[in-house]
Amino acid sequence: MEKVRLGRTNIVVNRNGFGALPIQRVGKEEAKVILKKAYANGINFFDSARAYSDSEEKIGLSLSDVRKDIYIATKTMATTVEDFWRDLNTSLELLKTDYIDIYQFHNPSFCPKPNDGTGLYEAMLEAKEQGKIKHIGITNHRLHVAKEAVESGLYDTLQFPFSYLASDKEEELVRLCKEKDVGFICMKALSGGLITRSDVAYAYLAQFDNTLPIWGIQKEKELDEFISYNDNPPVLNDEIKAIIEHDRQELAGEFCRGCGYCMPCPMGIEINQCARMSLMLRRSPSANWLSPHWQEEMKKIETCINCGKCKAHCPYDLNTPELLKKNYEDYKTFLK
Repeated sequence: MEKVRLGRTNIVVNRNGFGALPIQRVGKEEAKVILKKAYANGINFFDSARAYSDSEEKIGLSLSDVRKDIYIATKTMATTVEDFWRDLNTSLELLKTDYIDIYQFHNPSFCPKPNDGTGLYEAMLEAKEQGKIKHIGITNHRLHVAKEAVESGLYDTLQFPFSYLASDKEEELVRLCKEKDVGFICMKALSGGLITRSDVAYAYLAQFDNTLPIWGIQKEKELDEFISYNDNPPVLNDEIKAIIEHDRQELAGEFCRGCGYCMPCPMGIEINQCARMSLMLRRSPSANWLSPHWQEEMKKIETCINCGKCKAHCPYDLNTPELLKKNYEDYKTFLK
């Protein structure tokens, strides 16, 4: 079983981390089966967030009896000190614990620091002094914010999107984390569903011995796939290298990662799926995306009022309205 050390936290965990965003989409009993099976098979790092509806509650209900044997990371999107404490105390209650191993600022538009006027970092320090959190982390989708956080020396961990579709700058960020002894928690290792071979994703990330991927899991069969890597970890052989090169060529250029920070749309457009529909049609069974439901969702693009809100909120600086239009025109060719 391969292990990862999360920088100066000295937390050492199974290379398969559990991303608990998707379990908000399943019932409590099904979530309990999945979470307990993950723990029983050596997965001991679980990442959630206050923003993930009942994800924290499901972790608390399923794993509180083995709390001392697992590591829990969760997040707050608070922008005020009052909301910070409300989120933290709510998370502790739902997770059925009196401490959180890594408490993270959830994708802030800036890097919280002492004396920046928000009081947020000071609240983190106070929570640590009280023993309610063990380590301070930050998650982000903006490269400049992530880099600033790592170089600041204020953060024990960084959570950032990273996959074999990453740019050289993102690989440099991973290396910077290792140099600064900051734990690197890797979100979107499957690039929001665009990467369809988890073994290829695993093998690529394993080159970077400081990366901890957190796989988004909502089905037992998905979990089984990652559990199988405990005893037979995929390696970066010539076949896998060829797949990576092919996918990089196919997905070259600007594309939507599906992070959802452009949402909600005032016209009800499901931007984080519709803006990458062309890729999904070509990389997964197209029948799923050509259903009456998705035809109706794509047609909503016609109602776009070009308000610019999605573009303004995109951490990748994409021209989202233009992407939506291009994807809709391409989509209509599949319906002919």
